[in-house]
Amino acid sequence: MQEERSTGLSRRSFLRAFGGASTTAVAAAALAPSEAQAYDPGEDEMRARYRETDHVKAYYRVNRYPEKK
Repeated sequence: MQEERSTGLSRRSFLRAFGGASTTAVAAAALAPSEAQAYDPGEDEMRARYRETDHVKAYYRVNRYPEKK
């Protein structure tokens, strides 16, 4: 018997072509020059958040290491 050859893409050749195309697209996107945009955190993120409350003072007191003499 003679084997029939398919003229369409096999699964293996499709995945090989798809992998090569996606790699090329990622490389092209990485090499494309673009202008850098600065991140503006805004007023809400710039406010001071650290407060030395009672539980913070207790943590410092409990975890204090002995002083060197």
